[in-house]
Amino acid sequence: MAIHPRSRFPAIALLSLAALLAASCSSTPQQRQVSFQHDVQPILQKNCVSCHQPGGIGYERSGVDLRSYQGVMKGTKYGAVVEPRHAYTSNLMVLVEGRADPSIRMPYHKQALVQADIDTLREWINQGAKDN
Repeated sequence: MAIHPRSRFPAIALLSLAALLAASCSSTPQQRQVSFQHDVQPILQKNCVSCHQPGGIGYERSGVDLRSYQGVMKGTKYGAVVEPRHAYTSNLMVLVEGRADPSIRMPYHKQALVQADIDTLREWINQGAKDN
């Protein structure tokens, strides 16, 4: 049985449309871009800056100044606290997630960060720790 060439076009178009719709429904939603200025800095300001600025005990012991992006990326007198795209091995995450010795868990002698804040920090680092 021969199919007329013109009659195949609608079938091919419908199959293509169906494949496109299936792909768009099954794909994972795009992850939102985390902003240092709007998302990360407020977390640091609320939970960390009181100690990690000049004159604060955290600054005096480690040398890390968390008041600005430049301070975060400079790190401590011992090395980096953030490795862009590598949240799991970034010292900031090790400290706030409680994977370090409990005596140096951050924030020091304060309530642990809420999970949403930890997730935001992790996403920001994994997205490249951009100054945005």
